[in-house]
Amino acid sequence: MNKQAINGQPERRDMNHARCIASVETRNEGDDKQQVIVGYAAVFHREDDPGTEYRLWGDTVERIMPGAFDEALKDDDVRALVDHQGLLGRTASGTCRLSVDKVGLRYEIDVADTTDGRDTVVSLDRGDLDGSSFAFRTNGGKRGEVKWSEETRDGDTLYVREIHNLELLDVGPVKFPAYQATTSGLRSDSPELADLRDEFAAWRSSDETDFEEIDRMMDVDLAIAAAQLT
Repeated sequence: MNKQAINGQPERRDMNHARCIASVETRNEGDDKQQVIVGYAAVFHREDDPGTEYRLWGDTVERIMPGAFDEALKDDDVRALVDHQGLLGRTASGTCRLSVDKVGLRYEIDVADTTDGRDTVVSLDRGDLDGSSFAFRTNGGKRGEVKWSEETRDGDTLYVREIHNLELLDVGPVKFPAYQATTSGLRSDSPELADLRDEFAAWRSSDETDFEEIDRMMDVDLAIAAAQLT
């Protein structure tokens, strides 16, 4: 069954999969040298790589499926941002270039001589930036396709949210993904999570969804992640 987010809240995923670590390359362009930030904003789900499946809450995971970015690469004007804020580039101007391969969504950003550009390069060289991020919509925008399903794993029920199509808003490096590699970094009080819970409830078509239990599991996840960061 296909269900999309109820309110169209923009969604953001901070990734610290090994493939998503950004780096700086220096390329020769005639007599000039151009610094380029490269990395993967997202990786596609692979059954043999548990790091490509992201936990939303206790028994619910999310997978980004191959093909999810195909239409976005053709139609969307995507911003390149550092830490979700500072502007580094834009696809419409050619200063940010996006491509898809078997790994996921790859970005290249031409570094400008701006405060955000210079500071980002320094932070990458120092290793202070540790991951990449992308923001998107699956509803309330140009397009979106989400599929929910139920699986059994090790005798337990697992609910799966697969993203097959989306509107892409921005990509770029982040200082640090706040949580473990296999979590999506959603906070229990975020409007985004409220949208996902509504989407989940609509798919389940039941008034029996235990939101208090979902909140409890999210709080446990946050506590575990916070302990690991100390």
